[in-house]
Amino acid sequence: MKNILLSFTLFQATTLYAQTDSLKKWAFSGYGEFYYSYDFTKPQNHEKENFIYNHKRHNEINANLIIAKAMYADKNSRANMALMAGNYAQYNLSSEATWAQFIYEANVGIRLSNKHNLWLDVGIMPSRIGFEGAVSADCWTLTRSILAENSPYYEAGAKLSFINKRANLNIAFLTLNGWQKISKPDYIQQPSFGIQINYKPMSNLMLNYSNFIGTAQADSLNALRTFHNFYLQYEPKGKLGLIAGFDIGTDKYNAKDYGIWFSPVLIIRYTLNSNIKMALRGEYYNDKKQIIIATNTANGFQVSGLSANVDYKINEIFTLRMEGKMYHSEDKIFQNNATENYSWTTNMCIKL
Repeated sequence: MKNILLSFTLFQATTLYAQTDSLKKWAFSGYGEFYYSYDFTKPQNHEKENFIYNHKRHNEINANLIIAKAMYADKNSRANMALMAGNYAQYNLSSEATWAQFIYEANVGIRLSNKHNLWLDVGIMPSRIGFEGAVSADCWTLTRSILAENSPYYEAGAKLSFINKRANLNIAFLTLNGWQKISKPDYIQQPSFGIQINYKPMSNLMLNYSNFIGTAQADSLNALRTFHNFYLQYEPKGKLGLIAGFDIGTDKYNAKDYGIWFSPVLIIRYTLNSNIKMALRGEYYNDKKQIIIATNTANGFQVSGLSANVDYKINEIFTLRMEGKMYHSEDKIFQNNATENYSWTTNMCIKL
């Protein structure tokens, strides 16, 4: 009987330890972003311009993005699952199947080498393109640039990635379902591809190159889309920080001819203290052939923008952000047949 009791006690202790050890490999997080935005063109349907997908609603309090996420990681495997709701999901994933519109992230990964940091990840992943993602709290400015709003926020496919021993070089190769597509459209059978090279020559300087090579149009049109994203991010120990980015892409704008779109962006951020940061963004987006953004005007989409924002970190959970923004267009593309657009946005970010 003593042996039985001892064995049972050891079994219980081992099981409890295993469960505790397993739980350590899991992490859970949450994010919420609630906002009020006023567009001075006063759109009657409360929707801002067609090239904007975040903070889309005018003159109402709304949720831009709510995320609940579970993460698993050990030495040789990892997984992420995140569900979402809000205007970002509503507008940015409107072309996806209904089941996919609530998935922010769903992927699994395995380590391919015991000696090297070489991983294969498969599933739905945040895009590696650009310096602005869907989560506003992780971006220097409250709203996204036109560049970010009109390039992939997410990707679906397989990614082979390598990080060197110094952890200052990250190289990734991807095969994708398409240009920001979870489900590949019926009329596209060709695969798409991408690479990323992320390098930190010093701790406060990051250089990044990402691309997309594939198609976003029916196979019958035989159209090849090529897209290149470059940016550097510099954050010295002082008060000022800098992000400089440039996108350029090519694709067919009709059955025969190719055109180019491009966009430079510059962001300067000033840290007043540990709680207050300010940022100024200047941008320009040129899509004269209307490959990405349709205007049905003579000069197409040629828009410059300027925004300024202030962030106040209330505590480790809450951050209050405010931003004023203006756009100027070559043609009269805005509401009320205007060439200029002004807006004000305030949001509260909650990170758990």
